[in-house]
Amino acid sequence: MTSGVLTTQRLLLRPHCLADFEESAALWAEPEVVKFISGTPSTREESWTRLLRYIGHWQALGFGYWVVCDRHDNSFLGEVGFADFHRQVTPALPDVPEAGWVLTPGVHGRGIATEAVARILQWADTEAGWPRTLALFSPDHAASQHVAHKLGYRAAGETHYRGQLARVMMRENFLEA
Repeated sequence: MTSGVLTTQRLLLRPHCLADFEESAALWAEPEVVKFISGTPSTREESWTRLLRYIGHWQALGFGYWVVCDRHDNSFLGEVGFADFHRQVTPALPDVPEAGWVLTPGVHGRGIATEAVARILQWADTEAGWPRTLALFSPDHAASQHVAHKLGYRAAGETHYRGQLARVMMRENFLEA
């Protein structure tokens, strides 16, 4: 598997590079962005570590996150992809790739998340061939759960992560079903 460029009608999804640091750090410093993730804006140090983790996922595991850009003007819209975070949760999560997405507040409500996640799921189905993926959400994050449900994720239980309840959703590879 490679971290190639993916496209949709409106979006360009490309691998991260070090030049993405400022925009990624600004994204993760937004209280609205992290409201249902950690609840606390990320420091620049935390964002730097996240960027390196994104790049490292591709090097070590053959999958990871993409930068989401507007195809018209190449503006940074967010990040989307798959990861193996080795989360310490109770009960434990299945050993499958975890999908995630985060977008700049200016594009919320425009279908960008649905379009980007649909494209990476197509990649997962055709390139990675995983039998299933999961997604983890705050129970209060209705918008992301709605996106996940539209794209085939279904409730698969709950777990606790960092002292907080988290909803687990699973998606079966439609090409395998």
